[in-house]
Amino acid sequence: HSHALITTPAAGKFYRSAGPTAYQIQRLTVATGAALEWLPQENIIYAGAKIHAITHVELQGGARFIGWEILCLGRPAAGELFTTGECRQNFELWRDGDPLYLEHGRYNGGDPALAARWGLQGQPVSATLLCAGSPPDAVNAIRAGWEERLARSPPTSEGERATVSQLDGVLICRYLGPSAARARRLFTLAWGVLRPAVLNRPPCPSRFWNT
Repeated sequence: HSHALITTPAAGKFYRSAGPTAYQIQRLTVATGAALEWLPQENIIYAGAKIHAITHVELQGGARFIGWEILCLGRPAAGELFTTGECRQNFELWRDGDPLYLEHGRYNGGDPALAARWGLQGQPVSATLLCAGSPPDAVNAIRAGWEERLARSPPTSEGERATVSQLDGVLICRYLGPSAARARRLFTLAWGVLRPAVLNRPPCPSRFWNT
């Protein structure tokens, strides 16, 4: 019956590699009756980095989970594109040994997939939010909140996309666009809908997210 919210004090940064691949492996286990909120700030992948980042979430019984991961390829604010290097990202959600959601991404610097319409469409930031145990009406509430937010603060460039869906009790939010800060604002709004519904707690944004 424990409850933890885990975040990070700043963005994660993966710098240019001299050759070897770096690994970041995170294994999160949530016991029956417990709840975990996994809400780190974005990971920034510098040009020339070689990284394989793995986050494996294992839920036991009726454990509850809300979590996101935000990936930024290159440094858009500095005009740096992800022209060289390799980034592999795994974000997995399991319950009692059965997969609920598996995301495996592989991005090579300068690869055509980064600009293709079937790929990242030239956008440096991609992000995923997962929630296990959300009510069905949460999807419509999140969409309404996003529409209001985007009406007040429209994107400064074309191609930004945000979507939410739900399947087999797992709510999934996706973002593709130019800004990690905008991704985090949209996901924070979704979290504000989900936290009271799933965890019976009011949303209380971390002060770290404003740094």
